[in-house]
Amino acid sequence: MVYISQPTEYGTLYSKAELTAISAVCRQYDIPLFMDGDRLGYGLMSPANDITLPELAKLVDVFYIGGTKVGALCGEAVVFTHDNQPEFFNNRVKRRGAQLAKGRLIGVQFEALFTDDLYFKISAHAIEMAKQLKAALTEKGYQFFIDSPTNQQFVVVDNAKMATLKNDVDFSFWEKIDDTHTAIRLVTSWSTTEDEIEQLKQVL
Repeated sequence: MVYISQPTEYGTLYSKAELTAISAVCRQYDIPLFMDGDRLGYGLMSPANDITLPELAKLVDVFYIGGTKVGALCGEAVVFTHDNQPEFFNNRVKRRGAQLAKGRLIGVQFEALFTDDLYFKISAHAIEMAKQLKAALTEKGYQFFIDSPTNQQFVVVDNAKMATLKNDVDFSFWEKIDDTHTAIRLVTSWSTTEDEIEQLKQVL
């Protein structure tokens, strides 16, 4: 199996051309192509994205739509795109303890997310907040570890600043740059507000 994430762990995106090329190789060698869509909504709504959800579904064999990262209480929606669901799939899932007894509770969340384009609106909001976050970081003179077009922003801070940021800001350690600098990850989401971006600017 070939496993990819859209967006990637670095907030970057596969283009339509890249996905088409990967898909072609997988089809040539009869290898299933699986896409991790944990953050898929944020990828789809990025201005750098050039592929639609229906186009994506034609290129991959299996993908899933993340729910928790766009506000769902729990659950992801697995999508088999070419009538290729494995035999007795639901039984296999249940036997391995991965199926909730009240699975309909997950279903109603996705029904809500895909009513009136809520899933896409929620994701677009996070991208707009990331744009404001990026502008704030740029304004303050911070350097970016990678140019991410999605809701994950990777910024380089000196270690002393990172220590003080921990008092007021939740962020992820990403990797050491050198002895005195570290790359950290800041993430916007469906729940990020403009007030929170403004508060972060004051902290920075």
